[in-house]
Amino acid sequence: MPDAPAADPLSQQGPLAGIKVVEFAQVIAGPLAGTLMADLGAEVVHVESPGAGDSARQMGPTKDGHYLWWKVLGRNKRSVTLDLRQKAGLELAHQLVAWARWARRAAEWFS
Repeated sequence: MPDAPAADPLSQQGPLAGIKVVEFAQVIAGPLAGTLMADLGAEVVHVESPGAGDSARQMGPTKDGHYLWWKVLGRNKRSVTLDLRQKAGLELAHQLVAWARWARRAAEWFS
């Protein structure tokens, strides 16, 4: 018998499927809230600063050279680097927010 296909970790299943979240939070509390929403099916995009990114990427215990806190806080999300000090970065941030807002309105229209 062939093995079952691996589940897509970013598949949209769960009670928050169809919800889109743009996460500007950093370190622990905000990203953990985003992770929980992603675990429940929301599509979460984590916005990070250029350079080192979210400081949680360099925090906590490590295993095999990987920081474990980020393994928890970054799961089931997509990440994007935007320089919000630059006009182009701000424009992209506005587009991401519009993407999330449109999804919410579409869900309301079609429910």
